[in-house]
Amino acid sequence: MFSLYEDFVRRLLFLVDPEKIHEYALHALSLASSLPFVSGKAQGSPLRREVFGLSFPNPVGLAAGFDKNGIAIPALAALGFGSVEIGTVTAVAQPGNPKPRMFRVPESEAIINRLGFNNRGAAAMAERLQMLRPSRQWPAIPVGINIGKSRIVPLENAVEDYLKSLRLLREHGDYFVLNVSSPNTPGLRSLQDPAALGPLCATLRRELALKPLLLKIAPDLTWKEVDDILATAESNGISGIIATNTTIDHSKVPISRRTQGGLSGTPLRDRSYEILKYIKTRSRFPVISVGGIMHVTDALARFDAGADLIQLYTGFIYRGPGFIRQICRALRERR
Repeated sequence: MFSLYEDFVRRLLFLVDPEKIHEYALHALSLASSLPFVSGKAQGSPLRREVFGLSFPNPVGLAAGFDKNGIAIPALAALGFGSVEIGTVTAVAQPGNPKPRMFRVPESEAIINRLGFNNRGAAAMAERLQMLRPSRQWPAIPVGINIGKSRIVPLENAVEDYLKSLRLLREHGDYFVLNVSSPNTPGLRSLQDPAALGPLCATLRRELALKPLLLKIAPDLTWKEVDDILATAESNGISGIIATNTTIDHSKVPISRRTQGGLSGTPLRDRSYEILKYIKTRSRFPVISVGGIMHVTDALARFDAGADLIQLYTGFIYRGPGFIRQICRALRERR
């Protein structure tokens, strides 16, 4: 079946460096977001879901990492997403890792990135959202804010660093996500250890009051580590789990394509699905499933396995904006 995006547009886009074309696309979406008729109004609600106290017009969201600075929220909502998660943002503005740091693996329908939380910082994001939120452009969908640790901050000061971001942004997000699972910030994944994770969750939970606080976990954990994280999350008032981040397991891509960084796309599909099923059998947490959702059948399988919501990133890059509508159409046909 002919697809204008996959058969023509994507081929042109993939001729350009992946990070460069991402910047171009985000700039275009940012410009579109300033147009008065791009308001991101929610569509009809046959697919509406209530999850951790929020109402989602449909269960297909955009994952963190695409709009790190929150500059294109209205246009992204207008594409049909049922939620948009911005960030990862850090308390300290940072350039990220040296370039090149983003690589396509088309034969595996995958992307490898080692961006390293490149963003303008929490204060700059707060300033922008403070102007956008009262305007008619703010979308009628939940907007999540994904928070990470600043690279220059020592691990022993991580709680204060996350807390600084949260205090700047807590009035502007509908839900918040603790990112302790990116493989591209040295030592970050050690914050998934209960000894570090417990105080981090408890402190931010108290600061955030009633707004949902979610935890994004890595796909490379053992089942024992997953159990420990779930227990820690439950005892510290976490509202839900996002499973999963990118993987450091590159065994499913050609050897010649392997490079340092987090792998997303089709090679992550099975592991992300396994972790979703495991969490749903071991806890009552709402789960946002992300990772390797590249086809409509992948999305439906996640819902069948108990996902409350899903998020797209690499599937959005490979399939285009029409992918959102295809998933929603398939869900409506099931009703």
